[in-house]
Amino acid sequence: MRKTQSPFINSKTKLVKVQKKIRQWIKRIMQLHGDPHYVAMGMAIGFFVAVTPTIPFHTFIAVGLAFILKASKAAAAIGVWFANPLTIPIFYLASYKTGVMLLGWSIAVDVSSEPVSDPMKLGLDVIFATIVGGIIIGIVPGIAAYVITRKIISKLRVRQKSFPNKFCDNQL
Repeated sequence: MRKTQSPFINSKTKLVKVQKKIRQWIKRIMQLHGDPHYVAMGMAIGFFVAVTPTIPFHTFIAVGLAFILKASKAAAAIGVWFANPLTIPIFYLASYKTGVMLLGWSIAVDVSSEPVSDPMKLGLDVIFATIVGGIIIGIVPGIAAYVITRKIISKLRVRQKSFPNKFCDNQL
C-alpha cells in the first residue's frame, strides 16, 4: 500500500527553512562589531533604504548614509536585503500611491499594470512621487529595525557574556 504524504510536511519543511534563514541572519548580525546602537542604526538605515525606489543603488546609498551618520556599514548592507523580488513591487506601489497623495496629485498612471522593469518609461512625475512616498514609508521599517535589532543584540550579548562557553550557534 502506498503511503500518502501529509500536506503539513511540506509546510513544516518551509517553516524549518525560514527558521534557519532567521538564525543565519541573527548570526551575521551578532558577528558585527560595535555597540548595539551602532549596529542597530546601520540596520535601520539599510531597512529605510530598502523601501525606497533606488534598487540598483540600495547598498551604495545605505553604506554612504551609514558612513555619514556614523553607523555600521556592514549592518546597513545587510539591512537592504529587506528588499527582495517579493517585497519590491509592494514597496514601489505603496511608495507611488503615498507620494501622489502627499503631493496632492491625481493618479496619472495605472502603475499596477505597468512593468516595473524600466521606471524611466513611466515618466519623471511617477519617479518623483515614488521617491517621495518611499522616503515617508521607509521611516516605519527603519524605526522598527532599529528597535528590534538593538533589543536582539543587547540580549544576545548579555547572554554571551554570562555564558561564554555555552554560547554557540545552537542557542540562536
